[in-house]
Amino acid sequence: MITNGFTYIAVLMFIAGGLLFLEKNLKWKIFNIVPPLVFIYVINMILCTAGVFNSDGCSAAYSALKNNLLYAMIFVMLLRCDFRKLGKLGPRMIAIFLGCSLTLAVGFIVLYPLFADALGGGEKTWAATAALYASWVGGSANMAAMQDALPVDAGAYSCALALDTACYSVWIALLLFMVKHAKKWDTAVKADTSKLQAVADAANAEIAKEVQTRPSAADWIFLIGLSLVVSAAAQFVGAKMNAGFKAIGLAMFDKGTCTTVFVTVLGLICAMTPMGKLPAVNELSNVYLYAVVSLLASTATLVDLIAAPMWVVYGALILVVHVILMFLLSKLFHWDLCMCSTASVANIGGSASAPIIAVAYHESYAGIGVLMGVLGAAIGNFCGLAMGAILQLFV
Repeated sequence: MITNGFTYIAVLMFIAGGLLFLEKNLKWKIFNIVPPLVFIYVINMILCTAGVFNSDGCSAAYSALKNNLLYAMIFVMLLRCDFRKLGKLGPRMIAIFLGCSLTLAVGFIVLYPLFADALGGGEKTWAATAALYASWVGGSANMAAMQDALPVDAGAYSCALALDTACYSVWIALLLFMVKHAKKWDTAVKADTSKLQAVADAANAEIAKEVQTRPSAADWIFLIGLSLVVSAAAQFVGAKMNAGFKAIGLAMFDKGTCTTVFVTVLGLICAMTPMGKLPAVNELSNVYLYAVVSLLASTATLVDLIAAPMWVVYGALILVVHVILMFLLSKLFHWDLCMCSTASVANIGGSASAPIIAVAYHESYAGIGVLMGVLGAAIGNFCGLAMGAILQLFV
């Protein structure tokens, strides 16, 4: 058993760093199927189940760091989400992306009452399901961001992560398989692709403007300091907002929700300033993400995964609803399979995955996938909170 808080944090970061080192240098194919983030979660769950982290010292370190790093992560993550860039997508591409988000939401909401008990009970699972939806609009960082905004159960979160990994891996494979059958979809929906290349060129031009500067030590130190100060300030403001809402009878807006909304809005505003061009933004947001996920996993046990198979079934049926509704919307608005698939993966997989699908159709479409992923990260927190408010009604 680890009894020292510093040793606890050191072990968590060593595990995360070791797995990322293996992915980068050994290039094992298993990491193409199951990302290091999942291995980090499972290994820490095993250690938690074995009682390695069951001490007051570990609990104190967890309490001191989790929320502070969480809000810093949200702020840094959103610094790359400049809404002005998203205008290059045009209304049609934005509509396709939001159509994917909406059809996924319908699946989550319609199927949840049928699966709530099988997933582990409504009281324990509604918040984790909302966190999963935040991930399926934005990405893993949005899912982690829901940890303090909603009362997410550690066990349910583990199952939601298992669902996310299983369904995403199968889904991206299916969409890649469908590339050669795109004509059948496009013919059936009478797809309009007349402006697609123009949008692709505009998106690629916007991406090309981003100058890739290697971050210096000064960049890292400034961004870390800035994000931690923002985290502290956001929690102070969140507490004041919560007190104000309670005074007028709106106690449902708790401190975590208020803080998450405040730091999200602040991050989106700062993204449109020179802060959005700071080097090391992507790198630091990933460091915070792995740290936060490691902390969360250290409080979950393998026993919590008993309900995982039913979570995967729930996720698979959500995707079935998603496909049916997207086909109907495509019939109505003449959306092509290329952009529907890119938008779908931008929702479910994020900005790192969307270009994979886009490039499978044409190498010039990569920029569209990147910008769709950025849009998902920008709105993912708000979507997760909204889904939480809806699913809580079924409890």
